Amino acid sequence: MKGLWLEDRNVTLRTDLTVPDPAAGEARLRVRYAGICSTDHGLIRGMYPFTGIPGHEFVGTVEDGPEEWAGRRVVGVISASCLECAACRAGRTGHCPRRTVLGIQDRNGTFAEFAALPVVNLHAVPDSLASETAVFVEPLAAALEILEQVHVRPSDCVLLVGPGKLGQLVARVLALTPCALTVAARSEHSARRLPDGIATCRPDDVPPGAFDVVVECTGAAEGFAVARRAVRPAGTLVLKSTHGHDTPFDLTMAVVDEITVVGSRCGPFQPAIDLLASGRVDPSPLLDGAFPIDDAMRAIDVSREPGVLKVLLDFGD
Repeated sequence: MKGLWLEDRNVTLRTDLTVPDPAAGEARLRVRYAGICSTDHGLIRGMYPFTGIPGHEFVGTVEDGPEEWAGRRVVGVISASCLECAACRAGRTGHCPRRTVLGIQDRNGTFAEFAALPVVNLHAVPDSLASETAVFVEPLAAALEILEQVHVRPSDCVLLVGPGKLGQLVARVLALTPCALTVAARSEHSARRLPDGIATCRPDDVPPGAFDVVVECTGAAEGFAVARRAVRPAGTLVLKSTHGHDTPFDLTMAVVDEITVVGSRCGPFQPAIDLLASGRVDPSPLLDGAFPIDDAMRAIDVSREPGVLKVLLDFGD
């Protein structure tokens, strides 16, 4: 099996990987497209100790699984939970202490010809939804999680800091609400990728304490500083990107200002599928290329380039 292998912060293209043998309750998936995201680059940099096949944004077909799923085009929730512990019984399956996570934690991912996931994690892709669009379901679901966690009111002034790979989808989700949305973008190039009608500004021009809700999508200390400065007292700060250990946070002022801090991770798949199928969210302006698996190392390099958003690995039909 061809695929990318990550070990000791080094990613290589291999042709000798083992085709997954699905465990009970799981399905083997033939990957059609896989998207390269910032989390994948974080793993390569050593953000989290992972050895194996990375990748978790994908669309594929069921090759080996229950008869009712055979040959169906699917996407999949990336956390495979035990469904038995207290967290799972309480509905917090994404926080199962025994979970494995596709391409991130103790489970090989989708930067290879085949992958495996529990059947309960699978969501069918409607025929009307192109595979190149369906590959955005997982990150769009993550963007939608913000609205699951925070009640965004019509009267709210909302700031998004960082319209990058994920931030572009977050902007599209927030634009579906009647809030007053502004996006702080460092480059005109990233601002031009936003849908028409969204107000933009430079990070240095963000007025302090002017926003009811601020969503931080940069994962950088500089972006966090802009976001923290922008949120009003008793406002809400949503952290949508993981941060390194070099991001300072004045906890005393967070207490004084009574800031609500919300960590936000994975989100609901079916609403994401519905939004993409209806065309209410169009991710096509974010695509910057698709590369065959034989050219996967080039795809990784291109996806690192400044201004590049979504790069796909194309495994063919």
